[in-house]
Amino acid sequence: MIRVCVVEDQTLVRQGIQTLLDLVEDIDVVAEAKDGEEALRVIPETRPDVVLLDMYLPKRNGLEVLKELKQSEFFPPTLILTTFDEDKFVIGGLQAGAKGYLLKDVSLDQLTGAIRTLASGGTMVQPGITQRLLENVDRIRCDFPSSDNPEPLTGREIEILRLMARGCNNREIADALTIAEGTVKNYISGILSKMGVRDRTRAVLKGLEAGYL
Repeated sequence: MIRVCVVEDQTLVRQGIQTLLDLVEDIDVVAEAKDGEEALRVIPETRPDVVLLDMYLPKRNGLEVLKELKQSEFFPPTLILTTFDEDKFVIGGLQAGAKGYLLKDVSLDQLTGAIRTLASGGTMVQPGITQRLLENVDRIRCDFPSSDNPEPLTGREIEILRLMARGCNNREIADALTIAEGTVKNYISGILSKMGVRDRTRAVLKGLEAGYL
């Protein structure tokens, strides 16, 4: 079972998400929080596998919750689930350590797919958001720690980076390029190393900044 904590200040929305997730066999909502301070208390106590986090919360907002969790001993994969799709919220949330970003108008299948992706160590940014970031890359700042002058990527690495930006997991990338999944993992390790970043999300952001996407 994938254990989930839902952090959402609107009671009806929070209960609605929990009711929908209760219909899914491999997902169990083990905790909920109605504000940022409660989230920072219940997440370490219940140790969920994935956190669903709204950005606008009373007492502590989503960014503050992410930053404090990042400094703590327990920082579970966190999926920002919000009604706001402004670039500053996307970039700010990902820079603060979130592993995914979805809008609340997604389907149940999209939401559960994202939860499973994060639980298995992947990242998920809603394709429509990714496309807008690509279209507006010139005006988006990516102020995360990374190499100032990353080593150039090969053609194959750029292909894989672009599939990563579309939210594809390792298996989907392997199928798309007709290569082994282990080969994909090796390529991704090389991409992270060359770009001087720690994870796939920051590799995509750095790729936007470097003009690969």
